[in-house]
Amino acid sequence: MSIVQSGNTVKVHYTGKLVDGSVFDSSEGKDPLEFTIGSGSIITGFEEATLGMQPGDKKSVEIKAEEAYGAEKPELIYELDIANVPPEITPEVGLQLQSKLPNGQPVQFTITAVTDDKVTLDANHPLAGKDLVFDIELVEIIEDK
Repeated sequence: MSIVQSGNTVKVHYTGKLVDGSVFDSSEGKDPLEFTIGSGSIITGFEEATLGMQPGDKKSVEIKAEEAYGAEKPELIYELDIANVPPEITPEVGLQLQSKLPNGQPVQFTITAVTDDKVTLDANHPLAGKDLVFDIELVEIIEDK
């Protein structure tokens, strides 16, 4: 039976949780996630966790923030005068906004605080700085055609 190696394309079912057990993502009820080991299309720790698995294998793995979405970067947190918020937007904690950087690249912000005169925007990935737990089931190693 084959085992997962670098360069293999695989299909997995997964449930992603924070260390407190709260689920943030899952493939349950969906098609399995398909990716190629070493392509960089998913977080490093998840790729590494699948190495050596065989179809049907299941495992639970804790992935440190550094091998997931990285540390939270304080330089990606901004305070904005509430007067600069467009009038059609009602700022509230948790609201996600999209804007463009001066170079035209889109960036997503989450409002993390609102006061009478300021809004705090966070451009970090929502899972940055968090250790994650994944329950992984290897469904298939796709053979090269």
